[in-house]
Amino acid sequence: MTAPAQGIATKGYATNGPDAKFASYNFVRREVGPNDVLLEILYCGICHSDIHQAKNEWPDVMPAVYPMVPGHEIVGRVSQVGGEVTKFKEGDLAGIGCFVDSCRVCAPCTHGQEQFCIKGCAMTYNGTEMDRSTPTFGGYSDHYVVDEKYALKVNATDNVAGVAPLLCAGITTYSPLKRWGVGPGKKVAVAGLGGLGHMGVKIAAAMGADVTVLSTSPSKEPDARKLGAHHFLNTKDPEAIATAYGAFDLLLDTISAQHDYNQYLSLLALNGVMAVVGAPSEPVPLNAFSLIWGNHTLSGSAIGGIGETQEMLDFCAKHGLTADVEVITPDRIEEAYDRTLRSDVRYRFVINMQA
Repeated sequence: MTAPAQGIATKGYATNGPDAKFASYNFVRREVGPNDVLLEILYCGICHSDIHQAKNEWPDVMPAVYPMVPGHEIVGRVSQVGGEVTKFKEGDLAGIGCFVDSCRVCAPCTHGQEQFCIKGCAMTYNGTEMDRSTPTFGGYSDHYVVDEKYALKVNATDNVAGVAPLLCAGITTYSPLKRWGVGPGKKVAVAGLGGLGHMGVKIAAAMGADVTVLSTSPSKEPDARKLGAHHFLNTKDPEAIATAYGAFDLLLDTISAQHDYNQYLSLLALNGVMAVVGAPSEPVPLNAFSLIWGNHTLSGSAIGGIGETQEMLDFCAKHGLTADVEVITPDRIEEAYDRTLRSDVRYRFVINMQA
């Protein structure tokens, strides 16, 4: 793959291998085309998937290409617009999520689910543009050039850093909650209280649901309630689990560590749904009767299309929702990765790219 020879000089932070440290990396973004906007990146969140890809832990799904500049939870200020741009003007806040283009003509693209583009969407980093030759570098950098169709409008807020994780953690949890009809009268369980889980709690509560956090860490109960949960269940307590059999209309599973799907499926009410957004590294055993008995559904969900992501941002702005973040400078990326792996963050690291 070859980067453009001329364009926008950009400074990023890249890793050159699964065991390499992050270092300053200079590269060139493409020139701003007629339909493009140039973002001066203010903040970029650190997603757990950044770590997986930087360390090449998903070689069969998303093989690592180095040098890699991660980052797909991007908020910036528009500093230049192309001549045909109508969606943004200079000075606007804008966001970029997990992908930056798609074929635009296949069924998923024309139905607002561009992330499932049949030809393969252009990922924000560790991928290529739709030409399949120009590499994409992510938001651990100071600029990004993107077609206006794949950029999101961000409402002004005092907590712009807290908006950045919404571009992944926010849409990842909002999409299945919306799809399965969460609202008043629904009982929702959120399994895991990390970067994804804490947003799942906030969004489900804002939708009007009765929310329970499922966690192996009783120490997280005060935080769960502060985030909007009405109840807390320690999944290591057999008696507590027994009282919750058949309790929930929807269980949002955000856990990336190995765990027992069958136990969680047993907590679903009749016709209940377990929506999986966490990705354990190994296959998870599943007993067919966990689905058959109770007409249960096991569902997956992957981020959302551009339209739904904008809807999520507008919903969060309306309800005053942002992620709980710890803002760091780029020289602390290694520290942030290490602490994320130790679950030592409440609940998302965000890099100040202007620091």
